[in-house]
Amino acid sequence: MSPRSRPVLAWAIDVVLLVAFVLIGRASHGEGLAGFVTTLLPFLVGFQTGWLLRSGQPPFAVLRSGAVVWLATLVLGLALRALSGGGTAPSFVVVTAVVLGVFFLGWRALAVVVGRLLGRRGTPARRRLGGGPSS
Repeated sequence: MSPRSRPVLAWAIDVVLLVAFVLIGRASHGEGLAGFVTTLLPFLVGFQTGWLLRSGQPPFAVLRSGAVVWLATLVLGLALRALSGGGTAPSFVVVTAVVLGVFFLGWRALAVVVGRLLGRRGTPARRRLGGGPSS
């Protein structure tokens, strides 16, 4: 994988997970797709802000990228949701923090572990992927 494609891949993974978060949340409350965009939009603004704030950091870095994206998505998403009249009950805030944290930090942590394992073995797969954990 080329160094130039890593941020695009990381951004795409994050977007898919953010959309999954919204879809799962709406489905768990028996809500249809009608309000999908209004539910997604505040978090998407926070998410994009997080991606701008983490600019220049390795996209797969758990703390330098993942935590920034997670916190921006959480804080700005909840703030914008509250300003737009959306619910921000304490239980929703806790679930949002945990799920987005697991999503945005979890896949990055997994990528670091896999990269280290592949790097330790020096397998051909590591060469095909184009790097190790510092990617």
